[in-house]
Amino acid sequence: MLTEERHINGDAREVISRSGDIPVYTADREMLTSLTGYELTRGVLCAFRRPLPKTPEDVTVNASRVAVLEDIADSTNIGAIFRSAAALGIDAVLITPSCCDPLCRRAIRVSMGTVFQVPWAQIGEDYADWHQNGAKLLRALGFKSAAMALSDDSISVDNPVLKSEPRLALVLGTEGDGLAKHTIATCDYTVKIPMQNGVDSLNVASAAALAFWETKLK
Repeated sequence: MLTEERHINGDAREVISRSGDIPVYTADREMLTSLTGYELTRGVLCAFRRPLPKTPEDVTVNASRVAVLEDIADSTNIGAIFRSAAALGIDAVLITPSCCDPLCRRAIRVSMGTVFQVPWAQIGEDYADWHQNGAKLLRALGFKSAAMALSDDSISVDNPVLKSEPRLALVLGTEGDGLAKHTIATCDYTVKIPMQNGVDSLNVASAAALAFWETKLK
């Protein structure tokens, strides 16, 4: 840990007390700013090993609501989705192989650290595996799948049938193009958020937050 000296008995005290025999270094704010490139350190920096990857089975074993992120490339959207997932009762997040890494710097920052709180794992061995077998993989985990898409045969996100599902996976697509056609066709439900005033869609992070809230179990 690297921190301003004043934080050792202040903001960093609880973390230090829970971290065992770790080295703690001190520096002034100017030094911390020069290391990060901008003054957003909050005065405490930590370095730690990346955890070993978990499997979809690991993170969904007791889950009733999961988010599945298909090819979402923007780290800001990844971070915002994780923050909404933590706040709105999503038990786990599954990311496809082409998604942005949730542990990249900007995703962590935008998520307000919830990428360390919400269990997550990669689903699909590679791009082709997910796009050919995604819905099958979710069914094997015990979930009904709901593709978020503005298709003609979509049901509304507030349809009671979605809340009645004991285990539901909400599948959200990449920026711009949305979900792949095969993904939509093979999911159990196609779900839309009704639009007004000529707006064709919402940002994926905004859509995720609304879908998480509307499909929560009672």
